Amino acid sequence: MIFPDPLESLTGRLGLPNPLPDDPMPMLASWLDEATRSKNAPNPNAMVLATASSDAVPSARLVLCKAIEPDAGALVFYTNYTSLKARDLCANPRTACVFHWDHTGRQARTSGLAERVSDEESSAYFKTRPLLSRLGVWASDQGRPLDRRTELVARVREAMRRFGVSPHHLLLPQSAPDIPRPEFWGGYRIRLDMVELWLGGGGRLHDRAVWNRSLDPTNTRPPHWSATRLQP
Repeated sequence: MIFPDPLESLTGRLGLPNPLPDDPMPMLASWLDEATRSKNAPNPNAMVLATASSDAVPSARLVLCKAIEPDAGALVFYTNYTSLKARDLCANPRTACVFHWDHTGRQARTSGLAERVSDEESSAYFKTRPLLSRLGVWASDQGRPLDRRTELVARVREAMRRFGVSPHHLLLPQSAPDIPRPEFWGGYRIRLDMVELWLGGGGRLHDRAVWNRSLDPTNTRPPHWSATRLQP
């Protein structure tokens, strides 16, 4: 009788492919897709976005990744262009992001250069946002001081009056008038130069690999990735 290797059963048989794929982006996209389909996390596309000011003061927060673009090797998220993160990215476009899917034992770290998406792309996405979220963009000076919560509610009501939105429209948003995207709100595309994929294993014997590439400053061709398996 052949007995299973207890070390393999304890550390986990399923790991990252061997050999490692040339491009990490399809696997990263598939991990997000699996986390979304499992419905075990309320915000599977949540990622920690880390930025730094011009004088190297770090800052981190959770944002929602709205697209993983495998062909371009990029991530997309949206925010207020007057926010701290946007001011940091204006001064220093280098940024890092982390996804963590605890229920699947997976993590992804990335780094790259952030640049604004086109106005057309931002406006197209803005139209897909829930009605109250579009009103909230107009009502909130993101990150600025607020005396009390009722002041924010009053600002939302003022935005409703401005665009002809009634309380009835909040219940039936498909009948609401169009709300334009403000110029101070839009998206960023992070062109990645590093992706690290991490798969948890028993006894902290995790499976871990990193892909690096040098970004083409002209953005005319996708550079090749270089893969390295790492000790946990």
